[in-house]
Amino acid sequence: MTSVTWLRRGAGLLAFSAAFGLAITAAPAQQFPTQDIHFFCGFPPGSGADVLVRYFAEKVRPLTGKNIVVENKVGAGGNIAMEHVARSKPDGYNVFVQAGSGAAAFMSLRKEPSIDVAKQIQIAGTINRQPYMIAVHSSKPYKTLAELTAVLKEKGDKGSYGSANPSSTITAEFYKQTLGLKTVEVPYRTGQDMVNDVASGQLEFVSADPVQALSMHRKGDWRILAISSGERLIATGDLPTLKEQGVPLDLTGWWAAMVPAGTPKPILDQYHKWFAEVVGSEETKKFLAQFGGDPLIESPEVAQARLLNDIKAWGDYVRMAKIPQT
Repeated sequence: MTSVTWLRRGAGLLAFSAAFGLAITAAPAQQFPTQDIHFFCGFPPGSGADVLVRYFAEKVRPLTGKNIVVENKVGAGGNIAMEHVARSKPDGYNVFVQAGSGAAAFMSLRKEPSIDVAKQIQIAGTINRQPYMIAVHSSKPYKTLAELTAVLKEKGDKGSYGSANPSSTITAEFYKQTLGLKTVEVPYRTGQDMVNDVASGQLEFVSADPVQALSMHRKGDWRILAISSGERLIATGDLPTLKEQGVPLDLTGWWAAMVPAGTPKPILDQYHKWFAEVVGSEETKKFLAQFGGDPLIESPEVAQARLLNDIKAWGDYVRMAKIPQT
């Protein structure tokens, strides 16, 4: 056999092998899913996070053609569930559904992070974005942030505010530093723990998550004076932003479906398609609006860039607010 014949045959075998190899590589993504999918929630059954995770599990399920099992891995502010997913096989069957902003914050709030979110977590599908809120008890006379600010300046360090999570603390501290306030933070373990102190007048204001703040606002117990997003959102269009009132903050929490880094792109694209379809429905828009959330539909590439930007921003925010690492 001539060398030319061998070369031709060898080239043919290489081409066949390459094509076969590609077929083997692509097959799992093309066939995905072939088994149950697990959505992990970092908070207990019945919590606000659990309600959202189960809602999306129910809506995404018929699009996958497979069962979606919701598992609650509770602890460390949701980080146990995130770590579990980050260390799982990158095959698309383990999904962490929670705040992407919280995943970004993890790197700055821990002295020794157990995982590197930037390298071990990939956004597959986005859900919504929500602002944090400055509110006062409805018995207070303040109708605007300017009125609250004037009183806080008079009280100096004799005034106090309540918060129950790092994002709310950052919102309040940015407000304080921008306007030169000395109001003292009173940290609470949960938002519910500060309700009585707001009602009794021990706190001049609270910085709270949108779920609690909107619930109390709609019941008439609290009055929301400002939200932390850079512009008004559809779900909270009647509420003014801090930026409109002289505090140039643009801070929003955002929710996403996260998978281990290294998950094949066709699987990421499939999740993006599923979540975009669910998030874009009128039913889901109404569901998210209950919690002050606007729909957020971004490709995995754009969402991953958002995550990486947030990791850097959170480092700056944590230092600004002097939030201690744990």
